[in-house]
Amino acid sequence: MPSVHDDDFNVPPPEKAGISSTHWHPPPPPTLAVPKLEVTKELLQALPKTDLHCHLDGSMRLKTILELAEQQGVKLPANDEAALAKVIHKGEVCRDLEDYLVAFDVTCSVLQTEAALFRAAYELAIDAAAENVRYLEVRYAPVLHQQRGLKLTAIVDAVLEGLRTAKRETRIKYGVILCGIRHMNPQSSVRLAELCVAYKNRGVVGFDLAGAEANFPAKEHREAFQLILKNNVNCTAHAGEAYGPESIGQALHYLGAHRIGHGVRLREDGDLLNYVNDHRIPLECCPSSNVQTRAVSEMAAHPLKFYFDYGLRVTINTDNRLITDTTVSHEYWIAHKELGLSLEDLTTIIVSGFKSAFLPFREKQDMLKAVNAEIEATLKRFEAKAPAKAR
Repeated sequence: MPSVHDDDFNVPPPEKAGISSTHWHPPPPPTLAVPKLEVTKELLQALPKTDLHCHLDGSMRLKTILELAEQQGVKLPANDEAALAKVIHKGEVCRDLEDYLVAFDVTCSVLQTEAALFRAAYELAIDAAAENVRYLEVRYAPVLHQQRGLKLTAIVDAVLEGLRTAKRETRIKYGVILCGIRHMNPQSSVRLAELCVAYKNRGVVGFDLAGAEANFPAKEHREAFQLILKNNVNCTAHAGEAYGPESIGQALHYLGAHRIGHGVRLREDGDLLNYVNDHRIPLECCPSSNVQTRAVSEMAAHPLKFYFDYGLRVTINTDNRLITDTTVSHEYWIAHKELGLSLEDLTTIIVSGFKSAFLPFREKQDMLKAVNAEIEATLKRFEAKAPAKAR
């Protein structure tokens, strides 16, 4: 059976590499063996997964938005699920990223109370756990939830409590990423970075820069990220989605990003692409979202498979479960059906997701052991019930 490798290299024999055999060590054994199985939606749903790039305000339930609006007296542009789905472009291709972001005005309008934030976070984690997401990183910008005067600390606490409650019920692990917003005053990002530092080791695992990319360069927010890095906090940044590879370069070299959100335009700069590969900087790929925002013209044009084949560490994520009308399982299905990734490829990417999590090393090690065992058990279970010809 083929085997899953991540970060392994084809190491030549020591004598051919010019290395003394006393200093040569063989490559590590494969992580796990993958049987020849038909890839099905049921199998992808059953496998353990991560979702490292998931926006709270883009991943609500339609029913919840309508109920919260009624409770809070908020007037929405539509009064039923079907009409509201149309308004927020649910699953529809938008004109561009800015058009896509309009939907957040709707969702954020009902996320201005502690109870609403608790409910949104709780339901998101419950929905993720239902498709066997074992580790979820939820990101949002607290500053967008202050329209009714909520304190930033109250906002963070409400989201964390919602996630904690879901964890108690489902055992899903989680982390929160706080976001600065590109088009806002950079000092706003500094305030949010201070908040992030205060909540380090208290449920918040990282900092991000989100929002409209064109005309709002990442380097303007350097002060916030310097504070983050000074305090040894993880960070990521949306880059290379609606702007070219220069945006990725700024995220890496001005902000010190440890991961890159999207990065679809990285392929336009070979030197930078190799830098990302050499330094094992994970890419938070969100295929369906990238089609919806026209970051790529069509799914067939998405660089995910090229990145994976070239050796980059890629992860597969939802971005916005509601607005893009997706799940992690569906994104893996798309990667298989439309991009041609095999079961072995997909399992390797699953493992990469856990390796790329903003978690302490030893906690990550323990999680990886459990995940590898679960993947192996799941594959054996499906192999046992598969028809002989499908193996």
